[in-house]
Amino acid sequence: MKRIVLALLLFAAPAALADILVPVRTIRAKEIIAPEDLAYQSTEAPGALSEPDEIVGQEARVALYAGRPVRPTDIGPPALVDRNDIVPLIFQQGGLRIITEGRSLGRGAVGETVRAMNISSRTTVTGRILADGSIEVQ
Repeated sequence: MKRIVLALLLFAAPAALADILVPVRTIRAKEIIAPEDLAYQSTEAPGALSEPDEIVGQEARVALYAGRPVRPTDIGPPALVDRNDIVPLIFQQGGLRIITEGRSLGRGAVGETVRAMNISSRTTVTGRILADGSIEVQ
């Protein structure tokens, strides 16, 4: 039985190669990825991204090194709010709408949750980033 398993391992067909996208240069974290930053490479890399639409225009969450596969967790939508940005804080419930200034305590893209400090009361709140860069307090 051991000989059969050993023979199967020795004569197994080589793994299929696939065309994946890899950076042509080192891309630092927080950089937006452009089409000229990527090239196709034929290699075996399960889970690596292979479509330009999935990568171009996204922000690198970690450093991406030349020739290495790009994984879905390595990229994300570009951040709209940076840490320490002054942003409008919006609280809305029923007919009541309160808008005040706040300082972002984190960094994030549209739809992500971030903490912010109300400048006038110095209270820390949590909210969702809106498309206009404001934070909707929950």
